[in-house]
Amino acid sequence: MTGRFAPTPSGRMHIGNVYAMLAAWLSARSRGERMLLRIEDVDKPRVIEGADQLMMDDLRWLGFDWDNAAAPMYQSRRTERYEYALECLRSQDVLYPCFCSRADIRAASAPNEGDGFMLYPGTCRRLLHEHPEEVQARLARGDQHSMRIAMPQSLPEREAYFDDGVYGRQTYDLPREVGDSVIRRADGLFGYQLVVVVDDLDMGVDDIVRGRDLLRSTALQMWIRRCLLAGGFKPEHSAEAAAEARTVAPTVASAVVASASTAAPAYAHLPLIDNAAGRRLAKRERSLDMGALRARGVAPEQIIGFCAWLLRLRSTSEPIAAAGLLDDFSWQPLRADHPDRALDPADPNTPQWLADAL
Repeated sequence: MTGRFAPTPSGRMHIGNVYAMLAAWLSARSRGERMLLRIEDVDKPRVIEGADQLMMDDLRWLGFDWDNAAAPMYQSRRTERYEYALECLRSQDVLYPCFCSRADIRAASAPNEGDGFMLYPGTCRRLLHEHPEEVQARLARGDQHSMRIAMPQSLPEREAYFDDGVYGRQTYDLPREVGDSVIRRADGLFGYQLVVVVDDLDMGVDDIVRGRDLLRSTALQMWIRRCLLAGGFKPEHSAEAAAEARTVAPTVASAVVASASTAAPAYAHLPLIDNAAGRRLAKRERSLDMGALRARGVAPEQIIGFCAWLLRLRSTSEPIAAAGLLDDFSWQPLRADHPDRALDPADPNTPQWLADAL
């Protein structure tokens, strides 16, 4: 299996990022598997120049390594692959233009869950079905629009399910709980939901660890992945794997390609980390970022020890190196205790260096 780090270079990493990185790294390295780095810089307005280098420096300082250290993947350099993916989706007739603004969607929708997720009401999908000539006229006129992927309407395709390493069995009704989603924005940028699927396929990633706020996105990404492969998408990893297989056993090369293309990933979603005020940690909280903590003399083992406690890998937050957690790594402690975490200065497991920063 192959795992991955996938940070967004929008600022310095904070405790919550390190906690997620540690879980992903341990999941792969504890089994002796590959770990890859991807810089998720496709959303260019959010990118801060030089943040990628600071992230990589922080990761090394914390004791992490990755197999593509000489050439990490950058989403900003992969436009041709995303265009190719769009063509594969078009061949499956699952894309349509959406002229709705965010205000339009808010006005026509209600929050689907307590997380404030807005389910797209399907306005432009109905427009295409009922008035295709109007859609063509608006496209010819150059009206600004995004591209959405349509969710399947009938069983069994509409039901997405997977067994999560932490939260167990997850089932989503795609049209009712996810809805048609943007995969290319009106400003021309590719959407996260598309690029992450393309990148994971191309990298051969099949061990995905990330926050529980992306559980619903996993259901959507499973549908995108299925449509891509049905549309003839050929992962770059397949060609590399086949070439490697031919040097050892030519007869298994085709099997390697099939496995690399279609094997379903394993997923593990993590409880979120909230700040002392009960809000999810953000990179704007400079007192908790790696730059501030390193400047105050906090050691990497102290940060790793606290993150290991958050992951319930240890009963205390005593310092430890990341490598010291490899032999005993398991998802079982987190499966047994996975409410969201809060950084509480009064908690006896909150070390003094962290309490001082809160």
